Amino acid sequence: MRERDAARAADAQAQAQVRQAAAQIAVAQQNLQTVIVNRDALKGDVDSARAALELAEIDLANTRITAPDDGQLGQLAVRTGAYVTAGTRLTSVVPNHKWIIANLKETQLANIRPGLPVTIRVDALDGKRFTGQVEFISPAAGSEFSAISPDNATGNFVKIAQRIPVRIRINDQDMHQLRPGMSVEVNIDTAAQPAGEGAP
Repeated sequence: MRERDAARAADAQAQAQVRQAAAQIAVAQQNLQTVIVNRDALKGDVDSARAALELAEIDLANTRITAPDDGQLGQLAVRTGAYVTAGTRLTSVVPNHKWIIANLKETQLANIRPGLPVTIRVDALDGKRFTGQVEFISPAAGSEFSAISPDNATGNFVKIAQRIPVRIRINDQDMHQLRPGMSVEVNIDTAAQPAGEGAP
Protein backbone atom coordinates (compact mmCIF):
# COMPACT_ATOMS: atom_id res chain seq x y z
CA MET A 1 0.00 0.00 0.00
CA ARG A 2 2.79 2.32 0.91
CA GLU A 3 4.59 1.51 -2.31
CA ARG A 4 1.47 2.33 -4.35
CA ASP A 5 1.06 5.65 -2.54
CA ALA A 6 4.69 6.42 -3.12
CA ALA A 7 4.31 5.57 -6.84
CA ARG A 8 1.23 7.80 -7.12
CA ALA A 9 3.04 10.63 -5.37
CA ALA A 10 6.03 10.20 -7.69
CA ASP A 11 3.72 10.17 -10.73
CA ALA A 12 1.90 13.29 -9.54
CA GLN A 13 5.22 15.00 -8.95
CA ALA A 14 6.44 14.03 -12.42
CA GLN A 15 3.24 15.34 -14.00
CA ALA A 16 3.62 18.57 -12.08
CA GLN A 17 7.17 18.89 -13.35
CA VAL A 18 5.97 18.27 -16.92
CA ARG A 19 3.31 20.94 -16.55
CA GLN A 20 5.86 23.32 -15.08
CA ALA A 21 8.29 22.61 -17.93
CA ALA A 22 5.48 23.10 -20.49
CA ALA A 23 4.60 26.43 -18.86
CA GLN A 24 8.26 27.46 -18.98
CA ILE A 25 8.40 26.52 -22.66
CA ALA A 26 5.28 28.58 -23.33
CA VAL A 27 6.81 31.58 -21.52
CA ALA A 28 10.08 31.12 -23.42
CA GLN A 29 8.22 30.96 -26.74
CA GLN A 30 6.29 34.10 -25.85
CA ASN A 31 9.52 35.86 -24.90
CA LEU A 32 11.09 34.71 -28.19
CA GLN A 33 8.13 36.07 -30.14
CA THR A 34 8.48 39.38 -28.30
CA VAL A 35 12.19 39.50 -29.14
CA ILE A 36 11.44 38.77 -32.84
CA VAL A 37 8.82 41.54 -32.93
CA ASN A 38 11.20 43.95 -31.20
CA ARG A 39 13.99 42.94 -33.60
CA ASP A 40 11.80 43.70 -36.62
CA ALA A 41 10.80 47.01 -35.10
CA LEU A 42 14.45 47.88 -34.38
CA LYS A 43 15.40 46.88 -37.93
CA GLY A 44 12.75 49.28 -39.22
CA ASP A 45 14.18 52.02 -36.97
CA VAL A 46 17.69 51.34 -38.31
CA ASP A 47 16.46 51.50 -41.92
CA SER A 48 14.67 54.78 -41.21
CA ALA A 49 17.78 56.20 -39.57
CA ARG A 50 19.92 55.18 -42.57
CA ALA A 51 17.46 56.82 -44.97
CA ALA A 52 17.48 60.01 -42.86
CA LEU A 53 21.31 59.98 -42.86
CA GLU A 54 21.47 59.62 -46.65
CA LEU A 55 18.98 62.46 -47.08
CA ALA A 56 20.99 64.65 -44.70
CA GLU A 57 24.19 63.88 -46.65
CA ILE A 58 22.45 64.83 -49.92
CA ASP A 59 21.20 68.07 -48.36
CA LEU A 60 24.71 68.83 -47.09
CA ALA A 61 26.23 68.13 -50.51
CA ASN A 62 23.69 70.49 -52.09
CA THR A 63 24.96 73.33 -49.90
CA ARG A 64 28.45 73.06 -51.42
CA ILE A 65 29.20 74.73 -54.73
CA THR A 66 32.05 73.18 -56.68
CA ALA A 67 33.55 74.15 -60.02
CA PRO A 68 33.92 71.57 -62.79
CA ASP A 69 37.58 72.57 -63.36
CA ASP A 70 40.47 73.95 -61.35
CA GLY A 71 40.90 77.70 -61.62
CA GLN A 72 40.46 81.09 -60.00
CA LEU A 73 37.23 82.87 -59.21
CA GLY A 74 36.46 85.72 -61.55
CA GLN A 75 33.63 88.19 -61.15
CA LEU A 76 31.14 87.36 -58.40
CA ALA A 77 27.56 87.83 -59.58
CA VAL A 78 25.90 87.42 -56.15
CA ARG A 79 26.65 88.40 -52.58
CA THR A 80 26.36 86.52 -49.29
CA GLY A 81 22.74 86.16 -48.25
CA ALA A 82 21.30 86.65 -51.73
CA TYR A 83 18.48 84.34 -52.81
CA VAL A 84 19.17 82.39 -55.99
CA THR A 85 17.25 79.92 -58.10
CA ALA A 86 18.37 77.04 -60.28
CA GLY A 87 20.32 78.33 -63.25
CA THR A 88 21.42 81.59 -61.62
CA ARG A 89 25.01 82.51 -62.54
CA LEU A 90 26.96 82.85 -59.31
CA THR A 91 30.45 83.53 -60.58
CA SER A 92 32.85 82.82 -63.40
CA VAL A 93 35.89 80.59 -63.10
CA VAL A 94 39.11 81.33 -64.97
CA PRO A 95 40.71 77.92 -65.64
CA ASN A 96 44.34 77.33 -64.71
CA HIS A 97 44.94 75.67 -68.07
CA LYS A 98 45.03 78.39 -70.71
CA TRP A 99 45.04 78.26 -74.50
CA ILE A 100 45.01 80.62 -77.45
CA ILE A 101 42.41 80.86 -80.21
CA ALA A 102 43.99 82.22 -83.39
CA ASN A 103 41.39 83.21 -85.99
CA LEU A 104 43.34 82.54 -89.18
CA LYS A 105 42.18 83.37 -92.67
CA GLU A 106 41.09 80.34 -94.65
CA THR A 107 43.87 81.16 -97.16
CA GLN A 108 46.46 80.64 -94.37
CA LEU A 109 45.40 77.09 -93.48
CA ALA A 110 47.02 75.19 -96.36
CA ASN A 111 50.05 74.09 -94.32
CA ILE A 112 48.59 74.31 -90.82
CA ARG A 113 48.16 71.01 -89.00
CA PRO A 114 48.03 69.86 -85.37
CA GLY A 115 51.39 69.46 -83.67
CA LEU A 116 53.20 72.33 -85.42
CA PRO A 117 55.31 74.49 -83.08
CA VAL A 118 54.11 78.02 -82.37
CA THR A 119 55.90 81.10 -81.04
CA ILE A 120 53.63 83.46 -79.10
CA ARG A 121 54.45 87.11 -78.44
CA VAL A 122 52.54 89.06 -75.77
CA ASP A 123 52.57 92.85 -76.00
CA ALA A 124 51.13 93.28 -72.50
CA LEU A 125 54.19 91.48 -71.08
CA ASP A 126 56.77 93.67 -72.89
CA GLY A 127 56.88 91.35 -75.87
CA LYS A 128 57.63 88.23 -73.81
CA ARG A 129 57.65 85.09 -75.91
CA PHE A 130 55.98 81.79 -75.12
CA THR A 131 56.02 78.51 -77.01
CA GLY A 132 53.14 76.28 -77.92
CA GLN A 133 51.71 73.81 -80.41
CA VAL A 134 48.75 73.76 -82.73
CA GLU A 135 46.23 71.60 -80.92
CA PHE A 136 43.04 71.77 -82.94
CA ILE A 137 41.66 73.30 -86.12
CA SER A 138 37.96 74.14 -86.06
CA PRO A 139 35.82 72.18 -88.53
CA ALA A 140 33.96 75.35 -89.57
CA ALA A 141 34.49 79.09 -89.94
CA GLY A 142 33.83 81.25 -86.91
CA SER A 143 30.90 82.89 -88.69
CA GLU A 144 29.08 79.54 -88.73
CA PHE A 145 28.98 79.59 -84.92
CA SER A 146 27.73 83.17 -84.65
CA ALA A 147 24.21 83.92 -83.44
CA ILE A 148 23.24 85.20 -86.90
CA SER A 149 25.07 83.43 -89.69
CA PRO A 150 25.88 85.77 -92.60
CA ASP A 151 23.98 85.05 -95.82
CA ASN A 152 26.26 85.27 -98.85
CA ALA A 153 23.30 85.36 -101.25
CA THR A 154 22.45 89.00 -100.57
CA GLY A 155 24.33 90.50 -103.52
CA ASN A 156 27.89 90.10 -102.21
CA PHE A 157 29.99 89.56 -105.32
CA VAL A 158 33.33 90.06 -103.57
CA LYS A 159 34.83 86.90 -102.08
CA ILE A 160 35.64 87.53 -98.42
CA ALA A 161 38.19 85.26 -96.72
CA GLN A 162 36.56 83.62 -93.73
CA ARG A 163 38.29 83.14 -90.37
CA ILE A 164 38.90 79.64 -89.02
CA PRO A 165 39.56 79.27 -85.26
CA VAL A 166 42.79 77.40 -84.48
CA ARG A 167 43.40 76.35 -80.89
CA ILE A 168 47.00 76.58 -79.64
CA ARG A 169 48.25 74.85 -76.49
CA ILE A 170 50.80 76.81 -74.43
CA ASN A 171 53.87 74.85 -73.30
CA ASP A 172 55.48 77.28 -70.85
CA GLN A 173 55.16 76.74 -67.12
CA ASP A 174 54.78 80.50 -66.50
CA MET A 175 51.53 80.69 -68.44
CA HIS A 176 49.98 82.04 -65.21
CA GLN A 177 51.14 85.48 -66.42
CA LEU A 178 48.60 85.32 -69.24
CA ARG A 179 45.06 86.58 -68.69
CA PRO A 180 41.95 85.63 -70.64
CA GLY A 181 41.17 88.18 -73.33
CA MET A 182 44.77 89.32 -73.90
CA SER A 183 45.86 90.00 -77.47
CA VAL A 184 48.86 88.04 -78.71
CA GLU A 185 50.76 87.53 -81.94
CA VAL A 186 51.37 83.94 -83.06
CA ASN A 187 53.91 82.62 -85.52
CA ILE A 188 53.26 79.03 -86.66
CA ASP A 189 56.34 77.27 -88.03
CA THR A 190 54.80 75.48 -91.02
CA ALA A 191 58.21 74.15 -92.12
CA ALA A 192 58.73 72.21 -88.89
CA GLN A 193 57.81 68.60 -88.24
CA PRO A 194 54.61 68.30 -86.16
CA ALA A 195 55.20 66.98 -82.65
CA GLY A 196 54.53 63.27 -82.38
CA GLU A 197 55.39 62.46 -86.01
CA GLY A 198 58.50 60.42 -86.64
CA ALA A 199 60.90 60.89 -89.52
CA PRO A 200 59.95 59.00 -92.71
